[in-house]
Amino acid sequence: MAKVGFSLIGVVLYASLLQLLLSKAQSSSPSNSNSNSLDFIKASCKATTYPALCVHSLSAFATKIRRSQRQLSQTALAVSLSKAKSASDFVSKMTRVKGITPRERAAVKDCIENMADTVDRLSQSVRELGHMGSGQDFVWHMSNVQTWVSAALTDENTCLDGFGGRGMNNGNVKAAIRRRVVSVAQVTSNALALVNCFASKHHHP
Repeated sequence: MAKVGFSLIGVVLYASLLQLLLSKAQSSSPSNSNSNSLDFIKASCKATTYPALCVHSLSAFATKIRRSQRQLSQTALAVSLSKAKSASDFVSKMTRVKGITPRERAAVKDCIENMADTVDRLSQSVRELGHMGSGQDFVWHMSNVQTWVSAALTDENTCLDGFGGRGMNNGNVKAAIRRRVVSVAQVTSNALALVNCFASKHHHP
């Protein structure tokens, strides 16, 4: 009887230990996967102009990106688009600020157009990357994406250029717009670098 009791205790302990090991394996698997994704993001971001910003802006999407060049590029473009929309909304409100000069108002209006174009081009890029196929189809779609993202970056820089020179008396307006548009330009620059890397490797997840 004692032997049977001892045997049952052994079985229970073994089952408990096995369950514990399985639960640890299951819980560590996503963690390892996430760690691998973060390593992939960090390595990929080295090709960008602002690598620290690149890692910071994309790390939250590691589980979605995994180790896919396509998902990395798509996510980088989506981040850029989100920031561009936010900046565009902010700039559009600046025409109502009291005390701005006609020169400043004109620069703000030009910037509103620039940022609207940026949003359109980045939106097109996100859609185009999602429809991308292979072979010549891949090359054609990727060429469109590269062209649009480059144009979006040009639009952002054009907005910033509009606030140079004299006639900018309201430093707060200029600084506020510049801060937001520079932020968009930096993530757009990073997105373009990642898109270019994807294009050069022609990698299909």
